[in-house]
Amino acid sequence: MNTALTIAGSDSSGGAGIQADIKTMTMNGVYAMSAITSLTAQNTMGVTGIFNVTPEFLARELDAVFADIFPGAVKIGMVSEAVLIDVVGEKLQQYGARHIVLDPVMIATSGARLLAEEAVAVLVDKLLPLAELVTPNIPEAEVLSGCTIKSKDDMERAAAGIADRYGCQVLLKGGHSVSDADDFLYEQGKGRWFKGERIDNPNTHGTGCTLSSAIAANLAKGYSLEDSVCRAKEYLSGALSAMLDLGAGSGPLNHAFDLRGKFAADSRTESFDKGN
Repeated sequence: MNTALTIAGSDSSGGAGIQADIKTMTMNGVYAMSAITSLTAQNTMGVTGIFNVTPEFLARELDAVFADIFPGAVKIGMVSEAVLIDVVGEKLQQYGARHIVLDPVMIATSGARLLAEEAVAVLVDKLLPLAELVTPNIPEAEVLSGCTIKSKDDMERAAAGIADRYGCQVLLKGGHSVSDADDFLYEQGKGRWFKGERIDNPNTHGTGCTLSSAIAANLAKGYSLEDSVCRAKEYLSGALSAMLDLGAGSGPLNHAFDLRGKFAADSRTESFDKGN
């Protein structure tokens, strides 16, 4: 079975972070493993607390994974402190990790800052050069590129600038009003727009985590980067279109929208024959 590792923070409400990554990877057909960088106390209305693991413990988590079940791809999400970013970079280089997808999580959907300002430079220096793909949203791309993004042309220039500067491919997500749900992939000096359907669903908690994890899962299965992005966007659209509505704020997606089988059945709608 193909495998993938997520390095990210835990979301106690289950909609983003490690929990969303594991659900997404599982639904995209790979065995999911995790290295938790921090615990967060959060729900659909916001983040009320962050508790980071120690650098030594994060190193042990990564050693445990790579020494036993080597991942076919790695997704990096929330790593909120510079010392933790250093550990991630060192361990990925030590083990020769492949197919690294970096989601440069800086600010939560609720508006809470998830990456210390002083850690941004370390993220740029240590992780971007290791990444096969980086998946910033528009505010994150503005930080990484130093450019203001107000149009599709701006998105194209920013993506090319990030790729040329750090030697990675870039998927610049357009969900922050500039290009509706269209994303721009800059790969090996060439650009491609991925059209996305604007789904009228206010519950978008964890969309970035979900997209990057789905891309990593498909890379682990051997798909090209372009095909991995296409498949991941289709999966994300399905999870949004399921219109799950939980919580009082921006709720989670239905990661299991395509789940079938007797173990997924609801006891209220399907009986189970205990004799079988």
